[in-house]
Amino acid sequence: MTALHTDPRLDSAQAAHRLAAQEVTAGYDARTVLRDLSLHVPEGSFTVIIGPNACGKTTLLRSLARLVRPEAGHVLLDGSAITSMPTKQLARTVGLLPQTSVAPEGITVADLVARGRHPHQSLLKRWGHEDESAVRHALDVTGTSKLSTRAVDELSGGQRQRTWIAMALAQQTPILLLDEPTTYLDIAHQIEVLELCTQLRKQGRTLVAVLHDLNHALRYATHLVAMRDGEIMAQGHPEQIGTAELVQEVFGVAARVIADPETGRPLVIPKAPPER
Repeated sequence: MTALHTDPRLDSAQAAHRLAAQEVTAGYDARTVLRDLSLHVPEGSFTVIIGPNACGKTTLLRSLARLVRPEAGHVLLDGSAITSMPTKQLARTVGLLPQTSVAPEGITVADLVARGRHPHQSLLKRWGHEDESAVRHALDVTGTSKLSTRAVDELSGGQRQRTWIAMALAQQTPILLLDEPTTYLDIAHQIEVLELCTQLRKQGRTLVAVLHDLNHALRYATHLVAMRDGEIMAQGHPEQIGTAELVQEVFGVAARVIADPETGRPLVIPKAPPER
C-alpha cells in the first residue's frame, strides 16, 4: 500500500522535531497493528491523527507514550529511544490523555488534577507554589475551577473529560498526547477543547491528538496524519492533503471537498447516495 501524498513542506518540518517514530512495528500479543510506520511530529505543531476505526491510531499514540513497546523500530525523543529513558524524565516531557480513564473512588477534581504534578515531585522537591500555580491554571483554562471540590465520579461525562484534560495540563509537559479529547462533549465543549489546543500550541507546546471528526481535524490541525490498516497513507498540512481522493482512499467515502466559508480550510461533504 502506498501513501497518497506527502506535503512537500514535510521535509523541512522533519528537521525540527522532538518526537518521532522510526520504522515502528507494534501491536498486542500476536496481533500486529502498526507495520513499519515512520512519523515525525513537527515541533510546535498541532498534529492530528485521523483514520477509520481500528486502523491503529490509538496504538500509534500509545507507542509514542511508551505504553506499547515496538516489536521493531524505535520511538525517539530528541534523537534517543524512549525505551531507555527514566520514567519520570519521560513524564516531564510527554503527557498523555488516554481514551478512557478511571479515577479512584471518591477523589475530588482538585486532587485528581494535582496528580498531574507527580513527575515533578521527588524526595528533595516537595509540593510548592509552582505546583499550586500549575493546578490552578489547569483548572481555570478547562473551566473546572468551580468543580474542584466535587467528586469526579459524580460528574457528567463532559465534566469528567475536562477534568482529565486539566490533569494532563497540570503536568506541564512540552509535548501533550490526547486520545479522542472531545469524547462525551457536546459541540460547544468540543470547540472549547480544540480552541484550547490551538492556544496551547501558540504558547509553544507540541500536541498530538486522535480525532474522529474529520472536519474538526481539517479545521484545527497544523499537521495532519491519515492512517489506514496500520500504515500512514498521507501526512502534511491539511490544505495540501485534505482532498476528496484522501477521503475516498482512507475512509471509503465519496465526498466533495470545498473551502470552509469560515476558515478557508478544506471542508468535507459526503456525497448523497443515489436514489433508489
